[in-house]
Amino acid sequence: MDQNRISEYIRSLDCGHGEYLDRLGREAREAQVPLIRPETAIFLKTMVTLAGPHAILEIGTAVGYSALVMAQAMPRECHITTIENYEPRIALARRHIREAGEEARITLLEGDAGEILDELTGTYDFVFMDAAKGQYLHWLPRTLQLMRPGAVLISDNILQDGDILESRFAVTRRNRTIHGRMREYLYMLTHDEGLCTSIVPVGDGVAVTVKRRIQTQEKSQER
Repeated sequence: MDQNRISEYIRSLDCGHGEYLDRLGREAREAQVPLIRPETAIFLKTMVTLAGPHAILEIGTAVGYSALVMAQAMPRECHITTIENYEPRIALARRHIREAGEEARITLLEGDAGEILDELTGTYDFVFMDAAKGQYLHWLPRTLQLMRPGAVLISDNILQDGDILESRFAVTRRNRTIHGRMREYLYMLTHDEGLCTSIVPVGDGVAVTVKRRIQTQEKSQER
């Protein structure tokens, strides 16, 4: 199957996210701002609708597009806490959140994600991870601590434009560290008994992880 043709077909079915968000998405992509892909935005909105969360944590705000996509699908009483470290995009994100009328439901925290995660005291039932790919592995332990049992973690761009399929020697030297860390990250998501993870080949790859409510008994049954 031609993955590009499949993606184009999925995009052709997209009804959009309203005039404001659709324009924001077009302008950001034209300016080469890293945004979630259109088919990933549809998937993310669907997952938020399915989960019906009360508190969402987003790691990687960019210009606020994905947070606003989630805000369209989440329950009215839900709140998003989103983290961004890249100064040039923070002002844009704040403006977009304000213009969309979502300041009361979206809180943008500025600074290093690792440091902010350590300072957070609440718990979350939906997490969207879409920031520096080489840091996913380092953020995972604290992220899992912040997730309630039954919470969902969505990790974006995990296929790295197909590089994840290759051996470390087949990718460029400058990408080998990120490649190795992402492989280790995916191994942890899929082999931790407290998690249930599926890899979905939508966009540049999405990992959907659920923190188990009850520890699996598979191992004990095997014994």
